[in-house]
Amino acid sequence: MPANGQNRHARTSRLARKLAVAGTGVAVLALPLVGAATASAATPAATTTAATATTTYPDNLDGWIREALDIMAQQGIPGTYDGIHRNIMRESSGNPFAINNWDINAVNGTPSKGLLQVIDPTFRAYHVPGTSWDSYDPVANITAACNYAADRYGSIDNVFGAY
Repeated sequence: MPANGQNRHARTSRLARKLAVAGTGVAVLALPLVGAATASAATPAATTTAATATTTYPDNLDGWIREALDIMAQQGIPGTYDGIHRNIMRESSGNPFAINNWDINAVNGTPSKGLLQVIDPTFRAYHVPGTSWDSYDPVANITAACNYAADRYGSIDNVFGAY
């Protein structure tokens, strides 16, 4: 481990000990701050609350993909996080409001929309029950696009270019 990594660990340990001496309540409140200083930028995974047994997802690309994967699993639609993420980054760079106003679909009056650039007729034909009918909705867009890709290519994982 590099020397600066050892120093950071030592500083964090000293801080935690000092806070523990100051009082348990303070130490508990400070723990997220200590962890946040050394944690990666990754978004926490979905959480499930015991009282309601519902899963909540972060309102970001990671959360949208994870929620879509859960819905896809319930509906028997194949796909992986990596396959979905790869295609989203190519199609929209992660922008759920992306719209293509220049390709042949747009020229014909049906622009591609959303994270996976789905045209409205395809979105409607491959809409997944339980998701929004708004093609800009990230989860609805992902699930419809993955449903289409599964029908056409076997899985979104098999898509490596415009589809």
